[in-house]
Amino acid sequence: MKTFNYHSAKDSKEATKLSSSNSVFLAGGMTTIPSMKLGLATYKDIIDIKNIKKLSGIKISEKSVTIGATTKHAEVASSKEIKKAIPSLSSLAEGIGDPQVRNRGTIGGSIANNDPSADYPSACIALDAVIHTSDRKIEASKFFKGMFDTALKKGELIESVEFKIPEKSSYQKHPNPASRYAVVGVYVVKYKKGVNVAVTGAKPNVYNDKDLAKALESNFSSNSISGMKANSSDMNSDIHASAEYRASLVVTQAKKAIEACK
Repeated sequence: MKTFNYHSAKDSKEATKLSSSNSVFLAGGMTTIPSMKLGLATYKDIIDIKNIKKLSGIKISEKSVTIGATTKHAEVASSKEIKKAIPSLSSLAEGIGDPQVRNRGTIGGSIANNDPSADYPSACIALDAVIHTSDRKIEASKFFKGMFDTALKKGELIESVEFKIPEKSSYQKHPNPASRYAVVGVYVVKYKKGVNVAVTGAKPNVYNDKDLAKALESNFSSNSISGMKANSSDMNSDIHASAEYRASLVVTQAKKAIEACK
């Protein structure tokens, strides 16, 4: 690991001021630290944001759930308020990695990293999330740009994520047995007007499956998508699963999510 300058920011303003063309914000460090150790990433400045109180915590309103960027996965998983408002979100957090990851990793870090197999991006897309940053508000549909790529500008800090409370929802994934990352994960959400079917792990970037959503808007039942097949032409293919297998998993996991919706 190469040398770097370490900074501990007291607030968002100081954190963004300390940022440079070769810096990174650090909270849980579940991706940043291993990447640096393996020589996959190097930074001149590491800006620690985990002690910024404003960035941590959970707020519930009548229509939304807002989670601070440095709130840990374990906190989301155990929150009684989230279990009541959006139980599927709590369940998603409980299925991330292992206890060590859940007690260190943060929601903001997961979203900013945008791993193609991460769970939280699917929650953002399915639950019509708005990402609040140090500069602006970004709709989830415009936030995730591609593999490990987001709409964040250099020095822009995620402060919180606001999720819209649905009528029904469920997240189901086929996990990698070692990492617990989603080989394919499907988050189905039903609102009074409209349905979202967010898919992670299948393609280089999380996406909302419009075909499945349209079928479910007409009839919110697993039977309505039984004969459907996902197109495998642009899906990931690796040692864990072929593109064709991932395509089949999209429909399979969507059915499970529909049947588990509550």
